[in-house]
Amino acid sequence: MKKTFTILAFSLLPAFAIAAVDHSGHDMHGHDMPTMSHATSTVGQPGDPANVSRTIDIIMDDHMHFTPSNIQVEAGETVRFFIKNVGQVPHEMVIGSIEELKAHAAEMLAAPGMEHEEPNMITLQSGKVGGLVWQFDQPGKVDFACLIPGHTEAGMVGTVEVIGDR
Repeated sequence: MKKTFTILAFSLLPAFAIAAVDHSGHDMHGHDMPTMSHATSTVGQPGDPANVSRTIDIIMDDHMHFTPSNIQVEAGETVRFFIKNVGQVPHEMVIGSIEELKAHAAEMLAAPGMEHEEPNMITLQSGKVGGLVWQFDQPGKVDFACLIPGHTEAGMVGTVEVIGDR
């Protein structure tokens, strides 16, 4: 199995928090995931790490949970999600609308070896940590889920409530 590693340096975290993120949970290199286009998404856009207003720690586990699974942010806020997989199997966090997540989950069933390299998603092997930086543009509900086949169906989903006027 081919392994790809990315070094993520978090400017607001201490030097010891720099993490090697293992992206080897999926084998299909270069998949562009047409159903997860963040450029036209109503759920926000990739955030600028220099504009992060806060960091939210998220734990993924083999009970098919995100902790926390319900998050509240302000419209316009840029958030760094610091994510840790404490389970024994790969998990991922994918930010999108429920429609985007369902469509991409169907793609993953057809191609379970899919590799994610988009700014709204991260796949982590057991014991690995990583991060996503996301800007939530407008009020409303934003979903996130683990789209590894069977994980969403087992309840590995969460919601971001974006409040305020923008």
